Amino acid sequence: MESGEKKKAAEEMDNDSDCGSGRMSRPPSEVSLCPTEDEEEFTPMGPKCSIKEHLEKDKDDESLRRWKEQLLGSVDVTAAEAQEPDVKILSLTIISAERADIVLQMPESGSPKGLWFTLKEGSKYRLRFEIKVSNEIVCGLRYINTVWKTGLKVDGSKEMLGTFSPQAEPYTHEMPEETTPSGMFARGTYSARTKFIDDDKKCYLDINYTFDIQKDWAATS
Repeated sequence: MESGEKKKAAEEMDNDSDCGSGRMSRPPSEVSLCPTEDEEEFTPMGPKCSIKEHLEKDKDDESLRRWKEQLLGSVDVTAAEAQEPDVKILSLTIISAERADIVLQMPESGSPKGLWFTLKEGSKYRLRFEIKVSNEIVCGLRYINTVWKTGLKVDGSKEMLGTFSPQAEPYTHEMPEETTPSGMFARGTYSARTKFIDDDKKCYLDINYTFDIQKDWAATS
């Protein structure tokens, strides 16, 4: 078999193996193909710099210095210099064209109790996080999510959210669109673990929760 035919056959086998697996479906991307936290150790991107050091490194480059000052806005550089970055994930919003947004507040401590939310099978949706950053620049903030059903891992995703400077107003970050699986074997209760980690391997959120996939969205109160 020629190399082109071999490649085509392999792709068809991969597509067939996904059918009925109960996986969350998302457009292929470099992010979604990365291993999860169970398979990869994070490597710091270099020594951490304070806000003042970030500004002084490029003080001779006028355009770069101005860009950094604009990024920092009204942050008090002197006051923030010796403080650790503080990142709080304030809320999770589930966005779908089929229904009104579902806004979930993050628990202040621990993990959500009981069933956290319900998704409709075969529906397209996005997740949007509200993120508050204080004190220091946070470099390389990552979102890591792993999903299990009946003890078996069915989905794992990781996305680089980026670098954020402290500011008074929260940031909002919208994730790529996903599609819930459908069919009898896809419906049921899932468990998940979500983490937010930066380049220094500091974890700002680590929660475990359960959610359902059912024939329809949960009724609104």
